[in-house]
Amino acid sequence: MRIMAFDYGTKRIGVAVTDPLQIIASPLRTVHPLEVWTFIEDYLKTEQVETFVVGLPRQTDGSPSPSAQHVVGFVRKLKKTYPQISVVEVDERFTSKMAERSLKDVSYSKTRSNQKEVVDQIAATFILQSFLEQS
Repeated sequence: MRIMAFDYGTKRIGVAVTDPLQIIASPLRTVHPLEVWTFIEDYLKTEQVETFVVGLPRQTDGSPSPSAQHVVGFVRKLKKTYPQISVVEVDERFTSKMAERSLKDVSYSKTRSNQKEVVDQIAATFILQSFLEQS
C-alpha cells in the first residue's frame, strides 16, 4: 500500500506518493483545489493508499500560520470522505523554500507557472520524506 502526501494551497495542491513498499517518496502531480477530490477518487480506483500525509503550515515559532485554517478544513474532509485511510499532519515549514532551492540547483527553467506546480510537487515530496523518516 502507498502513502500519499499533500502540500495544500488555495491555488494548487502538490501531491506525492510512495512506492508500494513505502521506501521512496516521489512527486506525482499538482492539482487545483476544486479538482483534488476527483483526483483522489480516481487514484484510489487503481492504487491502494494506507495513509494520507498533509503538510501543516506553521510559522517559524511553531504556531499555526494564517493559511493553516484551509488545511484544517481539507484534513477534516479527508477524514470524513475516507474514514478507512489514516490522516497524519506533518510540519511543513520551509518545504516550499527547499523545493525552490532544489529547482535552482538543477537549473530548472520552465515557465513560471509550470515551475510553481513543480515546486508544489517537490514540497509534497519533502513532506512525505519527512514523514517516512519519522516513522
